Amino acid sequence: MDLIVTLQCKDQPGIVHAMTTAILQCRGNIIENQQFTDPTTNFFVMRTRFETELSTVEVNKNLEAGLGKFKPTLSVRSVADKKRALVLVTKESHCLRDLLYLQELGELPIEIPAVVSNHSELKQLVENHDIKFIDQSGIDKKSSEEAIKSLIKEHQIDLVVLARYMQILSPELCRELSGQIINIHHSFLPGFKGAKPYHQAHARGVKIIGATAHFVTPDLDEGPIIDQDVAHVTHAATPEDLIATGRDIERRVLSRAVRDFAEDRIFIVGDKTVVFHN
Repeated sequence: MDLIVTLQCKDQPGIVHAMTTAILQCRGNIIENQQFTDPTTNFFVMRTRFETELSTVEVNKNLEAGLGKFKPTLSVRSVADKKRALVLVTKESHCLRDLLYLQELGELPIEIPAVVSNHSELKQLVENHDIKFIDQSGIDKKSSEEAIKSLIKEHQIDLVVLARYMQILSPELCRELSGQIINIHHSFLPGFKGAKPYHQAHARGVKIIGATAHFVTPDLDEGPIIDQDVAHVTHAATPEDLIATGRDIERRVLSRAVRDFAEDRIFIVGDKTVVFHN
């Protein structure tokens, strides 16, 4: 069995030794290991992937026995058990298309049981991939969020992805799903707020544009940042050029963030994240 174990706790001597000893007692073979201590919070995070013939239950028991004294947040998951994502969209399709395409290729290890939208434009695209499309056109915000919570429970959702979902979630829902909602922002944060951000950027003569994937919190666009990217532009670029380039950055950044979540590579430490890349 191919397993991933993640650990997070206050930094203390002996954590790595205890982890490797516990895995050895599981007759495990470590194939990937990454660790980091955040100097600001003194929190230690660790991600270890290993192979073993024991069950997840048996591994959990051994790890808790060997690491319990550190009072860690500990999780064990089989790589074969894919995370389940609920995708929320409005009208723009580029981020959704990329998620669906990478999932079909097997390059994005998630399952998408349903897509929710406050418009009907993307219904055909979603259903062409044999995924349930839920049209919330005309539904008020409270009813919409109640339906979303029901879907999360029904489909055992691990992650909510805002793939250019042009609605602001309530603070209550953001708190309830803390660390489980990823948004793609059309700017290299901090950036231009409000309507027509690319037109604002053009008017200011920007020389780079970008996108930011972050966890959603009650504070709009201020959640822990997961991934960012930029592209250089010149004075010759029109607002339409910026929009086209921005779409390409947005889809790539969001897909990377979702993949990192799906592979248990993201740790929230204070107001920021630690992300272990391949």
